[in-house]
Amino acid sequence: MPDSTLTNLPAQPATKSTTLIIDVQQLTKRVTTSDGVLVIVNNAHFSVSAGEAVAIVGASGSGKSTLLGLMAGLDNPSEGKVLINGEDLFALSEDGRAKLRGRLVGFVFQSFQLLPSLTALENVMLPLELAGVADAESRAQAILQRVGLAARVKHYPKQLSGGEQQRVAIARAFVSEPKLLFADEPTGNLDAKTGKAMIELLFELNRERGTTLILVTHDLGLAARCNRRLVIDAGVIKAE
Repeated sequence: MPDSTLTNLPAQPATKSTTLIIDVQQLTKRVTTSDGVLVIVNNAHFSVSAGEAVAIVGASGSGKSTLLGLMAGLDNPSEGKVLINGEDLFALSEDGRAKLRGRLVGFVFQSFQLLPSLTALENVMLPLELAGVADAESRAQAILQRVGLAARVKHYPKQLSGGEQQRVAIARAFVSEPKLLFADEPTGNLDAKTGKAMIELLFELNRERGTTLILVTHDLGLAARCNRRLVIDAGVIKAE
């Protein structure tokens, strides 16, 4: 994998294609509360092309993280469909959705979601090992070097800074070369300087590998770097 200096490259998304990687159709999520029925996502309908970078922006509680979870098949909708690479997520069983995510999808979370009992290398190897990839260790070593952590591969998460933990999380997300990457507030737990470096890294890998990025963020500066943005307000997509 090529080496790169993160701070010297502009964070520009890859050029999108006309092939749809995700198609959201009349997606709705309702929950019943003590105060009645709450509509969290209301009739969302949009599509994303392969290689595109799309930001989902909105205030806290607007429904953006719920929308992301539905798009990834981590939550079930009340109505509607999500097609990933032409496959209807909710026509699949739980195991079927998990297998599809294993083949096509990567995740980066605000809270990193690293396993504390595993080293950086072992955390990055894990999705490859679960998929039965023979050269899991060498691939994990290579992507950790790519994100600047070659000297930290044997360290556990508690021995790493927040920025280093997020680099491990990004390496884990990209190591299986997913077609689609979901990132939920990926800089939310980082200081401004470290967060900027993480965004540079995400867009560099997007450009190098053609991975489609869907980012949930409240950061309008980050959203402006994407090909386009979806604004969600009280569960409704207001504008693109």
